[in-house]
Order: sequence, then structure tokens, then C-alpha cells
Amino acid sequence: MADLRVRRVEPGQTKIRNVPIAVTPEGFWCCPSPVVFQKTIKNQNYQNKQKTTPPSSKAPVPKSQNPQMEKKQNATHPRSKGLSDDQKCAASDNSTVGPERALKANGEAQQRKISVGFGQPESSDLKVVLFGKEGISVRMSVHKNILVEHSSFFKDKLSVESPVSCVEIGDCEDVEIYVETVGLMYCKEVKHRLIKQSVQRVLRILKVAEALGFHACMKSCLEYLEAVPWVGEEEENVVSSIRHLQIDNFGVSPLLKRVSSDISNPPNDTLAHILELVLKSSDDRGRRETKSLVLKLLKENSLWISGAVDICTETLYNSCRSCLNLLLLLFKQASECGSDPDKKKIALEADNLLWLLEILADRHIADEFVVMWASQDELASLHPKLPIVSRYLVSCITARLFVGIGKGEMLPSKETRQMLLQVWLQPLIDDYSWLQHGCRSFDRKVVEEGIGRTILTLPLEDQQSILLSWLGSFLKVGDNCPNLQRAFEVWWRRTFIRPHVEQQANMLQGDKN
Repeated sequence: MADLRVRRVEPGQTKIRNVPIAVTPEGFWCCPSPVVFQKTIKNQNYQNKQKTTPPSSKAPVPKSQNPQMEKKQNATHPRSKGLSDDQKCAASDNSTVGPERALKANGEAQQRKISVGFGQPESSDLKVVLFGKEGISVRMSVHKNILVEHSSFFKDKLSVESPVSCVEIGDCEDVEIYVETVGLMYCKEVKHRLIKQSVQRVLRILKVAEALGFHACMKSCLEYLEAVPWVGEEEENVVSSIRHLQIDNFGVSPLLKRVSSDISNPPNDTLAHILELVLKSSDDRGRRETKSLVLKLLKENSLWISGAVDICTETLYNSCRSCLNLLLLLFKQASECGSDPDKKKIALEADNLLWLLEILADRHIADEFVVMWASQDELASLHPKLPIVSRYLVSCITARLFVGIGKGEMLPSKETRQMLLQVWLQPLIDDYSWLQHGCRSFDRKVVEEGIGRTILTLPLEDQQSILLSWLGSFLKVGDNCPNLQRAFEVWWRRTFIRPHVEQQANMLQGDKN
């Protein structure tokens, strides 16, 4: 809580600026609108800029006001009578001080002071003065019995002190909300006063109410927050603001249940159900958009939750095995029956496998998938038996694996890399022309870089065998074959240049010795 000082107000000590105050249906005075505080701060900053020169030692004699203006000022509304009396007392006190001191006091007071009243002003028996960080101070005319009844903070402070007429609170963090919260002590239905308020403002009120021990207001704020929607940044602000209240039994659990569950086990079953719904979807657009959404959300999971990759690894691989078995079955049916293959179903299962592979690669758990795909000898043997228009999308999976290995996203063993190239490189070469023209997401340069880097991870003899086989295909079909010239150049230098360079280096080293 802010620093609190209790003292009596000396007459003529401050000059208070009056501000517009509305009256509630219950007949109570409510605090000024936020605009009043904002305008006061803005005017203060503006007037400080205007003060470029010190005031002259000869203070000008103020001219008499226009009679009509005097009448308007004297004809104040009855509801501001208490505040007008305060203003008159302050003005009369200022008349006793010297001209120079009065001018300085008036200038500062007009820039910094605000006065508000609650309840019936003529019956107020306590002044609460707030000193805010914005350079303004607010004097509130309040009633001790109201504050003691609603605020444990004021109850404790006022009960131990001798009878006082003024309480000063220094370094008040949020003067505007402090005034509003005190005003809510005069309202019968605090919750109704919060309607149409922003979530952020209610959180500010809750913070001040907690500091004041205004439990009825805290309860109303929590009821409001439980009923209104909040997402994104608001959600984080709400959770961080109320979580510590659990120990005080303020009924925070309903709010926290909105963002957390009592289920302690990882939600593998829920994820498996979502994957099943997506993989078996019959609508192309819905399936495509949902795949993009789930992939994005899982990427966010891996960024925010360290060590959480294992919560769905087995679930993902179960889905991979299911799709792979179905793809093999479709290939068998198409090759055995001699009928036209179901191109749509094959494309769907290939796309499903590619989507699951993207998830695994993003979470750096795709090594097992490389092993699974490299072991599909039967599927690869059936591949050339189907028309290229039905099978070419399957080669997208192979291409993605080469890209992942080339970028270091996957780290399969040497034997697995050898098997992958041996089983699937030729089917990829056979489908390469269709991949370039029939697959929008296919990036030829990236795929060729991935294939070349994968080949160059093998022993030099294996590099030679694969690249010489590729050279024969490239010389036959040209652009309809992956262009692996960069990998070929590296292999060439390793084979024909590096031995001589190393031999010369060894000879020079021997001569030195």
C-alpha cells in the first residue's frame, strides 16, 4: 500500500480546483470521469511548457470580472455546494498571504489540484489527499463510517489514530482508479457499475480494492471477469492478476478453470482424436485449412513448452503407420486388379503422410520416420506399376526427407541414408517431371540441394556409385531429372584433387622434417 500520513488540514494551506461530478441514482456523488484526470495532466504539461520566463516582481492588479460571469459563477448547482464552500475558504485564506506567495501558490494549485466529493458534502467528516506520480494531487471529501465499513485498510488506520480530519496518501500509483474505487464504496450494486468497463480497467480497480481491503468490490470484479470474454494479452493479464488470490478464498477457481483443466494426464487422447478427424476428413478445403491450423499450433507448442515433444510422439507415429499401411494397400489393389487406381485416395494418404512428416520435422523427432520410409521396399517396387499421374505425389515425401536431411533437421544413421537413396532416389527421378509441373509447393532448387547434400554424407565409394548412376539419367532426360551438378563437383574434387593436394602437403612436411 502507498505511504499514508494522518494530519489536520491547516486553513489556507492549499487551493483546490473543482471538477465536474455526476450524481448516481442512489443519490451519491461519484468520482469524475477519466477525462478529467487526463485533461488535468495534459494542461499541466502544456502550462509548464508555456512558463519560459519567471513572473514579474510587480504582479498586475487583477481586473474585476464581468458581472454576468460573476453571476454564473455564484449560481452554482446545489449539488456542488460543499465543494464551493471549500473553495471559498481556500480563497479567503489566500488573501492573507503576500502577493508574490499568493501568485505562486495559485499557479501551482491550478495546475496540480483536484477536489472531489462523495455522499452528502455537508456531512463529510474526513479529507483524503492522494499524491500521484503524474504530478497531481486529489482531495476527496468522504465519510469515516463509509470507509471504515468497506475498507479494512482505513478501518485499521483510523481506529488506532486519534480523531483526525485529513489523511494523506503519498506515492499513489493509480490516482484515477483510487478515486473511482472509493466512490464505489458509496454504491449499493458495485457489479452494475462495472458493466461496459474494459477488462484492463476492472483489473486496475481489483488491484486498488485489494490494497484497500475492499472485499465487496473485489468479489464484484471477480464476478465481472468470470462473465466477460478475454483472450490473448487480456488473458495473460487476468491470470497473472488473480492467481495469487486463490489462497484467500475469493472464488478465483471459476476464472482459472477457463484456462486450465483438472486433468493431470497429457492430452494424448485428445490429440489423437483431432488427428483422426483431420486425416479422415472428406472436405478438401476444411482438411487443408485445419492441417495448416494444427501445424501452426503445434509449432507454437514446441516454442513455448520445452521438453514437451514426447507428449504426442507416439500418437503421431501411430497415425503415420496407419496412413502408410493404407497407402500400401491402395498400391496393392491398383497393381493386382489391373483396374484404374483410386488417384484421389492415394493423393489424400500421401498428403496426410507429408503433413505428419512436417509436424515431426518441426519437433525434431522425424528420424524414425526416415527409417520407416526407407524400409518400404514393397511400396517402392509397386511404384512403377502405377500411372505416374496417380503416384507422383508419393515422391513428395521422399523429396521432403532429402530436404530435411540436407538441412540437418533429421539425423538418421549412415545405413538408413544409404537405404533411403537406394530404395527411393530412382522413383523420385522417374516422377521428377510431374513434380515440377503438378505440385505447387515443389521447390526444385531446395530439393536438389537436399539430395546432393544427402549423397555427400556417404562414404566416397557410395557417392561415386550414386552420382555416376545419376549422370546416366541426367544425360538422357536433362531437365526431367534432378540437377546434382554441385554435388558432382564436390565428389570430383574429393576424388581427383584432394589426394594430390594431400600428397604434396605430406611431401612438404617430410622435407621439413
